[in-house]
Amino acid sequence: MIYKVYFQESNLQVPVREKTKTLYVTADSERDVRKKLADKSYNIEYVEAVQGAFLEYEQKNEDFKVLEIG
Repeated sequence: MIYKVYFQESNLQVPVREKTKTLYVTADSERDVRKKLADKSYNIEYVEAVQGAFLEYEQKNEDFKVLEIG
């Protein structure tokens, strides 16, 4: 499944909407996503499963790239 992750680049940053970034990760669960990103110092705000029509919409975005972290 593909998950969309909303995050700040540093876990020391206070979340500010204008500085929130997103990335897409292939994983089995939200817990798996967080485990895969644990070595990065991201301040993860929210993880959401992306599927169906929402996934199709996101795939049309030219910045859509899915990370496959082992």
